[in-house]
Amino acid sequence: MQANETQQATRAAMSIGSQLGLAVRDAAVLHNSNALTLRLQPCDVLARVASVAHQRAQLEVDVARGLAEAGSPVAALESPEVFVQNDYVVTLWTYYEPVAAQPISRAGYVGALERLHAGMRRIALPAPHFTDRVSAAQRLVVDHARTPELAAPDRALLAGTLARMRRAVTDSGRPEQLLHGEPHPGNLLSTRAGPLFIDFETCCRGPVEFDLAHTPDDVGDHYPGVDRRLLRDCRTLVLAMITAWRWDRDDQFPDGRRLGVEWLSELRKATANLDR
Repeated sequence: MQANETQQATRAAMSIGSQLGLAVRDAAVLHNSNALTLRLQPCDVLARVASVAHQRAQLEVDVARGLAEAGSPVAALESPEVFVQNDYVVTLWTYYEPVAAQPISRAGYVGALERLHAGMRRIALPAPHFTDRVSAAQRLVVDHARTPELAAPDRALLAGTLARMRRAVTDSGRPEQLLHGEPHPGNLLSTRAGPLFIDFETCCRGPVEFDLAHTPDDVGDHYPGVDRRLLRDCRTLVLAMITAWRWDRDDQFPDGRRLGVEWLSELRKATANLDR
């Protein structure tokens, strides 16, 4: 969010917290992207704030509630409601103090993801298909006005890779289920209660290999029953998607343009390996 949006979103979260009787005198920004994550103090509640026009808060809350009931490793909701304040939606979650210890082990990561996927198979909620996200990246790549700095050869590389890998994954025939959508290390907390997943606004349906493509290589490679060829294709697809997003003129990802250049180089190598 831009600075003025951040201020308005913060005020909305603090107002909602106060209306609920929470002790809210300050709010610290923990993460700022398409949604704002705040630590409300001194009540020590975590607030997620997003624009009404660009949010999936109800799906996120519904998924988190279902996963908690299934005993999956997820961060707990402080309130089961989705609150609307002016142009923003606010959800409230338990704040977990970071554990200053060793990083989450490979076995711990794999086990937590297995339990998450098992819980998600028990949830019957309508959710977007992973191809919806691919389509959004494809529209971005062909829109010169939104990606004015993307050179013609790079645009062709991204467009071709997105189309090719989309076909490869959809034609794989693998079972599909509800997925986290982005279970990367930034969305897995190390807490005293063990590893807990957060941020379910990216939930979608697809093969588990699509989720695994967002995890460290050694995690995906050791997930039980993984289709290694499909995992390779999903990794290439995800790399093309996140690279496309870095060239959006409105992208606010920290150091995003440098990453966009770096990931284009990685994508060239990945696509070259596909043909071997």
